[in-house]
Amino acid sequence: MAERKPFLLRLEPATLAALQRWAADDLRSLNGQIEFLLRHALQDAGRAARAHPPSPGRRTATGGRPPRGKDPRQ
Repeated sequence: MAERKPFLLRLEPATLAALQRWAADDLRSLNGQIEFLLRHALQDAGRAARAHPPSPGRRTATGGRPPRGKDPRQ
């Protein structure tokens, strides 16, 4: 299993309560429900995480893309 990093998330009480109810309905923990929702949102947006991150210093489509119409090889 991949390493997991703790992350503090502040939510409005009503949002937290709604997520807790949804997690219980889906038989998931609150943390599992939030991860599930984030993964699906990333997939829907076309930003799903890769299985293996690119090597350091390598240009990525989201981090090193040149402006439209510009050829990076010029």
